[in-house]
Amino acid sequence: MPNPPARTDAAGTLVERRYHLVALAIVVVAFAVAALVGTRVAYYAAALVSFSVWMAWFVQTVVDWLRHAEH
Repeated sequence: MPNPPARTDAAGTLVERRYHLVALAIVVVAFAVAALVGTRVAYYAAALVSFSVWMAWFVQTVVDWLRHAEH
């Protein structure tokens, strides 16, 4: 049986919205807190949080994509 195309695997992975919504919520909250505090350090911390969340989201999405491709 041939393997499905990579686009089908990616689409199957991106349908799982839980990770996407949690990552987006964390980033929004981080920048909302930074806006409330209003200092450069707070915005820097929000940027660090956003970068960390993006990296975790990216790794989790790729792992799910590879897992989906195996099946």
